[in-house]
Amino acid sequence: MDSALSDGSVLALKILVAGGFGVGKTTLVGSVSEIRPLRTEEQLTTAGRGVDDLGGVEQKTTTTVAMDFGRITIREGLSVYLFGTPGQDRFWFLWDELAQGALGAVVLADTRRLTDCFPAVDFFEHRGIPFVVAVNRFAGTRDFGPKEVARALDLDADTPVVACDARRRASGKQVLVDLVEHAGRVHAARLLADTRR
Repeated sequence: MDSALSDGSVLALKILVAGGFGVGKTTLVGSVSEIRPLRTEEQLTTAGRGVDDLGGVEQKTTTTVAMDFGRITIREGLSVYLFGTPGQDRFWFLWDELAQGALGAVVLADTRRLTDCFPAVDFFEHRGIPFVVAVNRFAGTRDFGPKEVARALDLDADTPVVACDARRRASGKQVLVDLVEHAGRVHAARLLADTRR
């Protein structure tokens, strides 16, 4: 049950979880959601193997074909609705619909396939949607610092880069808190700029 504010209302925020194919979007939504997450996963087929790049994620057997959905209460009176986007470019037409009304986004990154998150970074930058880059830690991969990742992705200086383990609820929840705080700063700065015009 949603927590309520003192007047009985609940503030609900919409956050997207985006990134490349096999980066951990479904895992992140599932690990932090306090409800059973809605998943639209289908088995990978031999026909899809010619379309989807499985380099670095050869063990992957399913893929999201529409979206993942989950909910988490950050604090009393503040619920976050999570929408995980599909990672393959053939499903990008869904992103515009999913992005409507979003407070911000988490762009999950895998340092083995860092270029896979470029489309998500470009998407949110061009639409002015605040986002954080969350580097999902995979076993056996080299760690890169936030500055190295930011430089490789050519991010604006104020775009946060954080480390996470999408499998761990506490780690995923901290990423969401970081995003809400970042989005709050971005939106406050925009309001201030508008009042000065």
